[in-house]
Amino acid sequence: MKILHLLLNKYVNNKSMFGDISGMMGKLKEAQEKVEETKKRLNTVLIDETVANNNIKVTVTANREIKAITINETLLEDREELEDYLILALNKALKRAGEINEQELAIAAKTGMPNIPGMDMFK
Repeated sequence: MKILHLLLNKYVNNKSMFGDISGMMGKLKEAQEKVEETKKRLNTVLIDETVANNNIKVTVTANREIKAITINETLLEDREELEDYLILALNKALKRAGEINEQELAIAAKTGMPNIPGMDMFK
């Protein structure tokens, strides 16, 4: 029994075999905190998109929340055209917001992640 205990201690404490588990857990917690901070910060990152010769302007956050829509009065006469332009502007803004969001969150997560060979999830 004593030999088994010594062997287990040797393997559990051998950092080259199992790595520094507590250090790794600390890094994971740090990464999680950085991701949460980044999510909050992305609420303040505003993205503007304009279409129809700047007659429609859409503002969204990097967390994909619509903040404002500005429409020039000249577009109010043709409802179908207005709807098409709104869809175009919203899709462009949300696409850019999604790209920024993914990029920023990946950076935040990677910053706190331990370097595990062969486990690069952010390539």
